[in-house]
Amino acid sequence: MKVSGVDSLLSEMRAAMALAQGGAAPKPAAKTTTDFASVLKTSLDSVAQAQSHAGAMQKAFVRGDENVTLSNVMIDGQKANIAFQATLQVRNKVIAAYNDIMNMQV
Repeated sequence: MKVSGVDSLLSEMRAAMALAQGGAAPKPAAKTTTDFASVLKTSLDSVAQAQSHAGAMQKAFVRGDENVTLSNVMIDGQKANIAFQATLQVRNKVIAAYNDIMNMQV
């Protein structure tokens, strides 16, 4: 996942929170337009790529490829697992935020 996209999204969320609390939105240093859907798609694509790379490394190790070591296979597998778990946690937080917004009194 690209850090610049996440930083941009975070700054937009902070600006929206400041406006919602009645304050003025902080002025960003440079005007950037980041679409939430594109950041989400990029993140999911990177997780899918990490998982497919880990699977390819496992298959290469099982076939006996001399360039693939067990430690590399295990490290790639853990990287893919951590990326997937982080994605699940983000999904859970988004769903919880959505539920909180839907249960707000108007």
